[in-house]
Amino acid sequence: MAQATDFDRRPWILLSPALLAITLLVIVPMSFILVYSFYENVDLAIDKVAFQFGNWKEVFTDGYYHNAIWKTFRLSLIVTVLAAVLGYIPAYFIASTNFRHKWLLLLLLILPFWVSFIIRTLSWIHIMGNHGAINGMLMWLGIIDAPISMMFNEFAVIVGFIHVFLPYMILNVYVSLEGIDDNLVPAARTLGCTEWQAFREVTLPLSLPGLAAGCLLVFVLTAGSYVTPLILGGPNDFLFGNLIYDAIITELNWPMGATLSFTLLVLLGAIVIIYSRFMGMNQIYKAFG
Repeated sequence: MAQATDFDRRPWILLSPALLAITLLVIVPMSFILVYSFYENVDLAIDKVAFQFGNWKEVFTDGYYHNAIWKTFRLSLIVTVLAAVLGYIPAYFIASTNFRHKWLLLLLLILPFWVSFIIRTLSWIHIMGNHGAINGMLMWLGIIDAPISMMFNEFAVIVGFIHVFLPYMILNVYVSLEGIDDNLVPAARTLGCTEWQAFREVTLPLSLPGLAAGCLLVFVLTAGSYVTPLILGGPNDFLFGNLIYDAIITELNWPMGATLSFTLLVLLGAIVIIYSRFMGMNQIYKAFG
């Protein structure tokens, strides 16, 4: 009987380091943020210890925050769909190529991670700006007489997001494609499938876990970002993360910043739960199995 009890405790003993890390690094900090959201901001960086719902009432009733939430999720969905379409092609090429040095292609894929996130975002100003490479080339060729305005709008923000998060999508899809048995597609071809039918009936369904994992990752990262809209967007291209940044850094209203942060956490958590309900987290885990 004692042995059975010891056996039952063994999983918890093995999980204890991970549970301790999650508790100290996630649960405890988020608990502090939740408690701080009920404080009252008296002046710049001056907060009063209180238990009031003024911050939460403002978030729930002010249409300004509702608009920011809608814009954040809409833009995140656009970026996710574009990243899925654009990322599947290079992932499929890397997984199916006969190039002996496949590691070199993967190295080129992760090479952008060696450059600062902010520098990669700022580079688009020199590419799409009025005096950037694209306008300079078009004017040199005589196609246009005046620079085309491509910066500081939603289009520039989407381009910046895809540039930064596309490698995450490619890597997730590649891992899923690499795990597919090489004999399945030839077997489908011998049974009469065309190349397109073999891809549609075999490769695509088996790669969906990686695609689902990449979509979830890109969506969450986009929804929580604020640097790209801050650099590439205009005054009306703010996301919810920019409101958190402004509340904490600009207005020094830390209770409101805590309220907005926890709101975004709950919303993204709800999306992950709904996503896992319909897609199945066990299917997403298969992408890394």
